[in-house]
Amino acid sequence: MTGLPPARWTARLPQPVPWLALALVAGLVYLAASVWLNGLTGFPLDDAWIHQTYARSLAETGLPAFSPGRPSAGSTSPLWMVLLSVGYWTGIPFRLWTYGLGILFLGLTGQMMARLGRRLFPDLPQVGQWAGLFCVLEWHLVWAAVSGMETILFIWLSVWVVEQTASRAGSGFRGGVRVGLLAGLLILTRPEGVVLLGLVGLEWARRQGRLSPRLLAGWAGLAVGALVLLGPYVAFHFWLTGRPLPNTFYAKQAEYAVVLQTFPLWARLFGAAAGGETVQGVFRVVFIGPTVLLLPGLGGAAGRTIRARRVELWPIWAWWLGFLLMYAVRLPVTYQHGRYQMPAVPWLVLLGVWGTVLLTRPRRGMVGRVLVRTLVVAIGLLVPLFVLVGARAYARDVRFIEGQMVTTARWLNMHTPPTALIAAHDIGAVGYFTRREILDLAGLVTPEVIPIIRDEAALYDFIRARGADYLVTFPSWYPRLTRQPGLQVVFQAGSPGEDGMTVYRVRN
Repeated sequence: MTGLPPARWTARLPQPVPWLALALVAGLVYLAASVWLNGLTGFPLDDAWIHQTYARSLAETGLPAFSPGRPSAGSTSPLWMVLLSVGYWTGIPFRLWTYGLGILFLGLTGQMMARLGRRLFPDLPQVGQWAGLFCVLEWHLVWAAVSGMETILFIWLSVWVVEQTASRAGSGFRGGVRVGLLAGLLILTRPEGVVLLGLVGLEWARRQGRLSPRLLAGWAGLAVGALVLLGPYVAFHFWLTGRPLPNTFYAKQAEYAVVLQTFPLWARLFGAAAGGETVQGVFRVVFIGPTVLLLPGLGGAAGRTIRARRVELWPIWAWWLGFLLMYAVRLPVTYQHGRYQMPAVPWLVLLGVWGTVLLTRPRRGMVGRVLVRTLVVAIGLLVPLFVLVGARAYARDVRFIEGQMVTTARWLNMHTPPTALIAAHDIGAVGYFTRREILDLAGLVTPEVIPIIRDEAALYDFIRARGADYLVTFPSWYPRLTRQPGLQVVFQAGSPGEDGMTVYRVRN
């Protein structure tokens, strides 16, 4: 056995057709599971409806707004908002357009990962092809592709940035501008992309080995390219809120600061329980599924990187390890299958596949050969199997959002006046289906809430002071707030007695 064979099927059709076809099949499996198990399609998390609300407003009015007519800095992903707005502007059904975009970027991620693998490991062409195949079928990434979120766009752009860096596209000012523009798009998708931009600049410095005119020209081009896109982005937020980043950046950290206070860093990295609370750990969540079988390969890849002095691989190691560390330090939440951590998955796949291919090379000992072959077969079986497992989880997630958030939003649209002011958490479906003015208790579109985001008594005073007519939330999320005598239950989603999303009338 001389290593895994090249995945030659990818050469039979013009690129990127096979990757897009495979992504389409994987995406349709998830959507079909939702229809089969739920009788409907939708999105598996409420935040997807926030993006839809902003995108519809942008298409209809030219303003990035959540509440009608009020420009807002609550969109975490301006690029995703713009792409979604094209569907509304052209009249394409928004679900079809959103799913199509996600599946497109999933396929392009596989293609770009295959290209990157060929650049980094030219002596092992199968590494890139198998890594690309793994990514297109990896259950977290398929979930992201049909989630309605920007995650898969961020992943594709990050792989493209690294591929361009590996191709030495940043030589000189022009190359720097090109990579800078690409990195700017990445940051417009999610702000944490700025870390990868910094790693690119450091990699160029490593290659040059000294401060030279060519390096300075490349850095200047990188800055110019990024600032062309980021300048208006930062200026808009400064104009609206006096801060450079979206409200989400500040609100999420305030909301989950209690996790930082409760758990030490090691627990946030690898998981632990304390005082009746449990944290899964940002490293653990990305290894749920077939990726766990890449751990031996990752170990081998780390050893080969050091022994062979593959210093050109350091940005990849630094990016995915640093990405997870960044979330452990600032936002250690792993809900929705670790959606914030999903951008780390392609990198552990690439390095893990490389290490696994190295393990399959001829080695002495019957036991070693049997173990390696068993590992390879297990990976080949579990990757498609977890597409089905992930599809079932996706259908369950969609059923929850449709049964709770969407059902509640539709009730509000039918039973409240158009002028009603609604305080809510979560706000996505409520904002999309009601088009009412919203007070966001999570602070995404109502930044005044951020300083009191965990103070339920202050939130109740805020709701009354602003004249809210209704409060919409889960009782378990605000146990003290929802027991206030000035609130009257008028609707609850789900079965009686459950912790369903509840509508309270605020009696002033």
